[in-house]
Amino acid sequence: MKAVVLLSGGQDSTTCLFWALQRCEAVHCLSVWYGQRHERELEAARVVVEHARRAYPAARITHEELRIGNVLNSTSPLVSGAQLGQYASVNDLPSGVEPTFVPGRNVLFLTLAANRAAEVGAGLIVAGLCEEDFGGYFDCRQKFVDAMQRALAQGFVGRDTWVELATPLMRLNKAASVELAATLPGCMDALAFSHTCYAGEFPPCGTCHACHLRIRGFGQAGLPDPLMQRAGT
Repeated sequence: MKAVVLLSGGQDSTTCLFWALQRCEAVHCLSVWYGQRHERELEAARVVVEHARRAYPAARITHEELRIGNVLNSTSPLVSGAQLGQYASVNDLPSGVEPTFVPGRNVLFLTLAANRAAEVGAGLIVAGLCEEDFGGYFDCRQKFVDAMQRALAQGFVGRDTWVELATPLMRLNKAASVELAATLPGCMDALAFSHTCYAGEFPPCGTCHACHLRIRGFGQAGLPDPLMQRAGT
């Protein structure tokens, strides 16, 4: 089976790449530059792919960086000059929709991934969407994924079923996703070079929404974060 994996270079998409490599002999990684604030995301994705190639030498792994520019307008600090939220603890994270939400981002990403799936003959698109730790993002819900799967099938091949949209982390919290990563050969080594921090910092800032969720996940899983070990913190 061939798969297209949406690879941001973050913790979730890195885990999903190694999940896909357990199931597919060929994987096309798609990293999208959409005007986000930090180039570090793409840098992390490149290193993650090299780790995957070493861990799975028999797999055919390709990596495409698609630079589409500033096409998503939003007040999100990820694509604008708005100030990034900083929180003293994970308990201080706001409820509702996180201000980092970029409307339409996952609609666009899945559409681009479907185009590449049609090009390379992939039957699987893998994305690191998650309902449990989703920050209120509307486009990280299973309801959205199901609707997109039907829409893409109709739009690409004119029927209700076509490519499968796989979201291995959908029902997992961060601790469970860490535990899953620990079972995937090579994944923890690659996670040492993944990038999560919304501030774009290394070592991670430790106070943004994404950092808090990552710290809590590894803590609840009882496993050291290889990224923090690499940072020496």
